Amino acid sequence: MHVQEWLDTVPAGAVYAVVALVIGVESLGIPLPGEIVLVSAALLSSQHGGVNPVVLGACAVAGAVIGDSIGYAIGRKGGRPLLAWLGNKFPRHFGEAHIATAERSFEKWGMWAVFFGRFVALLRIFAGPLAGVLRMPYWKFLVANVLGGIAWAGGTTAVVYYVGLVAEDWLKRFSYLGLAAAVLVGLTSMLVIKRRAKKTAARQTADEREAVPAAE
Repeated sequence: MHVQEWLDTVPAGAVYAVVALVIGVESLGIPLPGEIVLVSAALLSSQHGGVNPVVLGACAVAGAVIGDSIGYAIGRKGGRPLLAWLGNKFPRHFGEAHIATAERSFEKWGMWAVFFGRFVALLRIFAGPLAGVLRMPYWKFLVANVLGGIAWAGGTTAVVYYVGLVAEDWLKRFSYLGLAAAVLVGLTSMLVIKRRAKKTAARQTADEREAVPAAE
């Protein structure tokens, strides 16, 4: 059963709880499909009035911020052994190469890595625990965490919700042509933000490559 179809069978309160829980668990370092669940729930909220998009967005933001903060606390106390344990449990997400790349991003970009990490699946899982391991000052982490959570969770909910409304209206008027155009607008909006995050990471990698010959 598709995620959205399953969410449609449960009460609105359960939808809010599932979204907050899945995003929260993902944010504290356990790989879960947080973005898929959020997008499915936001699309569901545009189709009937049972799920309030404002409450949904608030729950998503709360799950993201609280989950990241718990991950930060765990990382600060667990340190390197925690990353080694996660590497054994989830080698596809916490392999040595992934950890090294994420660590370079955090050491160089700090708060920006936490903020933009929200829009990149791998960094979204890493952000909390790795910031704790690297002992980033909590106030800096919290500011970037809250702003990133609002931009990602709140922004995704709003974009998908309004795209869903437009898609439904256009579908009635222009059939599949309207639906395709509405979905395209929504995807473009989301991809622009993600592309900016990837460009930031690419610039960082290029700077590091240039710095190696200079050091030699």
